[in-house]
Amino acid sequence: MLVVNDSYPGPEIRVHRGDTVFVNVHNQGSYGFTIHWHGVKQPRNPWSDGPENITQCPIAPGTNFTYEVILSNEIGTLWWHAHSDWTRGSVHGAFVVLPAEHETYPFPPPDADQTIILQSWYNEDFLQLIRNSLLNGQAVKPPNAYAINGHLGDTYGCNDTIFRMEVNYQETYLLRIINAAMNEEKFFSIANHTLIVVAQDASYVNRFPTDYIMISPGQTMDVLVCANQNIGQYYMVMRNFHDSGAPSNNNITTGIFQYKNSVGGLNTNASLVKLPLPDDSNAANSFLRQIRNTRIRQNPRFNVPRRIDRRVYIAISTNSIPCTNPECIALTGRRFVAALNNVSFDFPTVDILQAYYNRSTNGVFTTDFPQQPPEFYNFTGDLAGVNPNVTMGTRVVTLNYGEAVEIVFQATQFGAGGSHPLHLHGFSFYWVGTGSGNFNNVTDPRSYNLVDPPLINTVHVPARGWVVLRFFAKNPGVWFMHCHYERHSSWGMDTVFIVKNGATTKTSIRPPPASGMPVCSGA
Repeated sequence: MLVVNDSYPGPEIRVHRGDTVFVNVHNQGSYGFTIHWHGVKQPRNPWSDGPENITQCPIAPGTNFTYEVILSNEIGTLWWHAHSDWTRGSVHGAFVVLPAEHETYPFPPPDADQTIILQSWYNEDFLQLIRNSLLNGQAVKPPNAYAINGHLGDTYGCNDTIFRMEVNYQETYLLRIINAAMNEEKFFSIANHTLIVVAQDASYVNRFPTDYIMISPGQTMDVLVCANQNIGQYYMVMRNFHDSGAPSNNNITTGIFQYKNSVGGLNTNASLVKLPLPDDSNAANSFLRQIRNTRIRQNPRFNVPRRIDRRVYIAISTNSIPCTNPECIALTGRRFVAALNNVSFDFPTVDILQAYYNRSTNGVFTTDFPQQPPEFYNFTGDLAGVNPNVTMGTRVVTLNYGEAVEIVFQATQFGAGGSHPLHLHGFSFYWVGTGSGNFNNVTDPRSYNLVDPPLINTVHVPARGWVVLRFFAKNPGVWFMHCHYERHSSWGMDTVFIVKNGATTKTSIRPPPASGMPVCSGA
């Protein structure tokens, strides 16, 4: 397993709001990788954003690279992870943004906090898994198990310890929950305890109590829990939320919420903890509907675009196309692909940022990503006879500095269907709308929430449904946008947004670091 500082998960980085952080990454492994600072907007600084061959080339074995991580108004829990192939499966950790000096929490300070990282566990090497998958054209199998903070718990029959969080009676704890799983959205709960959600994706929300949360890969949630039950040991549990036709499993993964001085065994059986069933879309949607922005001084200034300059309508799909390599032909003759508006992203062999910055874009990318589906059909209905006409390409969207942007993500029933967690680098965006069926640009905008929409960086696009995002394009640079299911991103469910420079130095991309960038093997 490739890990950072001999640790799985990797070391937690704790900083304060508005800090600039320098992280020197030494690659002592056997292959190249990069690090992404998930949810950090990196104003004017795409050079340290991290996605491989988008904003940088991989850090080669035996070399190092220093990231300059520039914080702005983020507050709460974020995370860092590798952004090369599937390496993030074992190379990841928490990135905690504490209040700045003289700044307070918008709730009574907790007695302590605890990071909870939800993970996928494979008995094989992550890089080899995806290499084999791309070679034979088939999907990577579901994980062998799942883990909480590196521990598989007591439901898999392994000789593994269980994660224990020790608590004091009547004290309040801030849980910093990160879904680092590769391809699975998660339900999470603690037996007999109420969770109070206070933040998502490093922005405070209007607090609400719940018995469980549903969290997508890439997302973070800050949750308060009070140790106010009878002294004892209580299961914390997670299981997949799964609404597609792709293979999955119903594993329950456990940790223990343990009161100090408790004696005896666990207070309940893991299978009896109140947790929605894996396919309970109503439970998932019911939870998500409760997440609302809160206008408090600790949050970024509320600024939802009202008049839109640029609308982008993106239909999401998975499918298969004929393959040409012998390993794939010998199996089925077809390979899985994923696409946005029928374009499956083809990763270049040099990075897009340097090509754009140096004005040497020929053969690297084109600026003709379709800003609406090439064909409109019943996206969420019976697609028999509909040809997705998937094409490969490194096609990007260019935005003018300052444009008010609206993006509609429309799920389709191509392939296995299901929901998708979409993540945009370089921005937090307002999640202003969601619904079922096909998006209607006449009637559906009437349901938009422009009063208190959540400010997030990763959004759950529901199966057979749609979401709408809005933001101002005021961060010049090259910014990756992709599904945070790794299998879908590997198959091409990605694109890039290039925000052009504004009229001043302060609205333009910063120069590259004087020490230089990693060099691509394809350069």
